[in-house]
Amino acid sequence: MKAVVLAGGYATRMWPITKHRPKMFLPIGGSTVIDRIFAELEADDRIDEVYVSTNERFAPDFEAHLADSEFDKPRLSIEETTEEDDKFGVVGALAQLVDRENVDDDLLIIAGDNLMSFAVSDFLDYFESHDAPTLATYDVGSREKAKSYGLVELEGDRVVDFQEKPDDPKSTLVSIACYAFPRESLGLLSTYLEDGNNPDEPGWFVQWLQNREDTYAYTFEGAWFDIGTPESYLDAVAWHLDGESLVADSVTLEDTTIGENVHVMGDVTLEGTALEHTVIFPDATVRNGDIRRSIIDQGTHLEELDLAGALIGAHTTITNGTDQ
Repeated sequence: MKAVVLAGGYATRMWPITKHRPKMFLPIGGSTVIDRIFAELEADDRIDEVYVSTNERFAPDFEAHLADSEFDKPRLSIEETTEEDDKFGVVGALAQLVDRENVDDDLLIIAGDNLMSFAVSDFLDYFESHDAPTLATYDVGSREKAKSYGLVELEGDRVVDFQEKPDDPKSTLVSIACYAFPRESLGLLSTYLEDGNNPDEPGWFVQWLQNREDTYAYTFEGAWFDIGTPESYLDAVAWHLDGESLVADSVTLEDTTIGENVHVMGDVTLEGTALEHTVIFPDATVRNGDIRRSIIDQGTHLEELDLAGALIGAHTTITNGTDQ
């Protein structure tokens, strides 16, 4: 079996934090979003190759990351895009990858910005038991949230209807961008695209496919985060930390209060500051601040600020209301 980890997005909703780094490299505790996925794929003997589908702009970042990692299976498969407007769409990029890499095997596809509580090996067990197209589904618990995803309707565990981003969702069970396809189904990617169908979201392909082949849903409980916004990223960090905080040994603390779900990385200086639900990247300095639900990038210098819901880009200085 082969696996594809989708890592080609530009994450514009999280700029400036993700303007110069792939969002998949955002830390979740001592690991990163994508490394959590790589670790599971590395451990499953059924998977012999992992293709990391990314764009030309971030290819050097992934090359360096994989070279320094402990993983043997992942290797890059590069889309020929450098900007958001150049993207082929996920389905288009998948079809190109299958052709480019001559994939002729069962295929697991998983979004590299997915943080989920189920084991990928359990999902593959379920897929093998059905030997049919399979997707992972999760109850988001809100019809408003369901509008942003592919809505799944089931009879038993078989998909009988699928609607991508419905305006009026009838339920809250959605697809989470984790799919498995038998080898025999891969040729349908080209058929789908040649018929002029939407190349963007995989859900459009699933909607088309489930009318042609029996398609099954692996429904799980627990946690799932689609890390595409600052809010979802901070929620994922909070889920991992579970009310605790993670502060690097090299952090300098003076008259500072560290609240719940705070991650402070190496060589940060904190003086006269209170933090809550916040991530601070290395080499930052915060003095006399009250920082809540914010992301502070590396090399940043902040003084005399109260922030809530803020994104502060790397190497920014803001002191007494001025910035540079």
